[in-house]
Amino acid sequence: MVLSSDSPRADDRLVVVTGASGFIGQALCAHFVANGRPHRRIVRALPEGAAAPADTVVLGDLASATEEGLAAALDGAFALVHVAARVHMPRETGKESAVAFHAANVVATQRLAAAAVRAGVQRIVLTSTIKVHGETTRPGRPFRADDPFDAQDAYARSKADAERALVVACSGTSTAAIIVRLPLVYGPGVKGNFLVLLDAVARRAPLPIGAIENRRDLLYVGNLVHAIVGLLECNEPPTGAWLAADGEALSTPDLVRRIASTLDVEPKMLSIPLPLFKLAAILAGRASMVPRLAGSLEVDASPLMQKTGAAPFTVDQGLAATAKWWRTRHSI
Repeated sequence: MVLSSDSPRADDRLVVVTGASGFIGQALCAHFVANGRPHRRIVRALPEGAAAPADTVVLGDLASATEEGLAAALDGAFALVHVAARVHMPRETGKESAVAFHAANVVATQRLAAAAVRAGVQRIVLTSTIKVHGETTRPGRPFRADDPFDAQDAYARSKADAERALVVACSGTSTAAIIVRLPLVYGPGVKGNFLVLLDAVARRAPLPIGAIENRRDLLYVGNLVHAIVGLLECNEPPTGAWLAADGEALSTPDLVRRIASTLDVEPKMLSIPLPLFKLAAILAGRASMVPRLAGSLEVDASPLMQKTGAAPFTVDQGLAATAKWWRTRHSI
């Protein structure tokens, strides 16, 4: 639908962001601040002793927040960007972990989506994971948005169920369900495995990955923000699932070389034959890391780029920004 002359401009309509204090949420809200976009931040908690800013709503656990609290947080919103989630934790297993993922990722999405529909929110953007399709791709066959689900762990299964819950909640309503599936996201403020890799490369730690031959897509957080904003501003609601990526797949050794270059260090990679690499990972209790380091995971992000425009940042630009942030916190 094209806006009429007396309708608010696309960038003047209120957007509510869950997980606003997290890595992705902070980057998205910073973009809104820089561009004067009205937005409301939903966070789980504030730092001890801190008062909530005027644009921030503290809701605690979204799976158990009150209906009144959800309604107030979504009041007057054009769109909801649901970033908050319990993220993948490689060492977590068992029934308790699955229950926790279900509550944080599925129940929270169900309740938010239902509240958004009641509030008349026009678009819901849910950030999901490429892992709903599986852990690895075959050579020359990247994942596509219409590929079947093949989730391999509790985290991915919970995100697949969250996607289904969103679609059900919005079905038959005027609220558009929009899903963005993400590969590994990096950028200033990154945590988890990418930060561990940054630290290891900076320390010149020997990494046993020199013999790996694979191709993996990544996503710079600035490119993700660009994609989300583009989906919010399309005249017609871009319903359905979209895959996001930078557009240049790298091998694990090439990624290490690129990181090393941005940090001005010489990478140290050991060429360990892949069978020995796998055996060592199994003996160390890290077998689940093998597909993430040695397997390929390519993403066909071309439909999203056709919809929202090409990714504005290259991989090298994204890595340079990440290294610059890392340097402000470390000395090498």
